[in-house]
Amino acid sequence: MKKLKAMGCEEALKHLFTYLDRELGAVKRRGVERHLALCRSCFSRAEFEKRLKDQLRETGRESVTASFKERIKTILSQL
Repeated sequence: MKKLKAMGCEEALKHLFTYLDRELGAVKRRGVERHLALCRSCFSRAEFEKRLKDQLRETGRESVTASFKERIKTILSQL
């Protein structure tokens, strides 16, 4: 089996969002995972981005009242 070349910070961060979206191919995914296991700085960045992404996803699920929607429509119509 071919030995994978260690991935540096720049390359790991370049693939970070694709990795977090689970859209990265197996070889690159393993490289990013290996890098995150070894690099505290990139691991922290990945955790921050993951938590932010989760928080934004949850924020989009909240419902708003009809009166709030009307206030927004009124404001937008005045622009």
